[in-house]
Amino acid sequence: MSLEREETPGTRPDPSGAEDAPGAQRSLVDDIEDLVHDARTYFDAELTYQKTRAGFVGACIKRAIGMGLAAVLVASFAVIVLAVGLIIALTPHLTAWGATAVVAGAMLLAVLLLLRIARNAWRDMLAAIHDDADEGS
Repeated sequence: MSLEREETPGTRPDPSGAEDAPGAQRSLVDDIEDLVHDARTYFDAELTYQKTRAGFVGACIKRAIGMGLAAVLVASFAVIVLAVGLIIALTPHLTAWGATAVVAGAMLLAVLLLLRIARNAWRDMLAAIHDDADEGS
């Protein structure tokens, strides 16, 4: 959609520059046309802004859900590793406990890091929503 006004014979600027002269009078029709043009420009800018903001919020939601699911998956693996490690630990070898603790501990650390990333993505999304609500008040 073009925002430029079409110039009809009634709206062409005066070549003598009379509109710029002090005391020149503008018609009501010209003012209304300018108002409509400005309203269209504002509407297009606002629409573009809201589309961009919606895209950002959507990306944050996708990232938060993805990192949350990854954390659940890694936590499940940690439980499996812990179970296998405990079975191995029941054997007379004491080092199996140490290996189980190291592997399960490292995987749980990965879970904590993934959850932190998901939390930050959620906070970014909420901040984007609350910033707009604060401006409207």
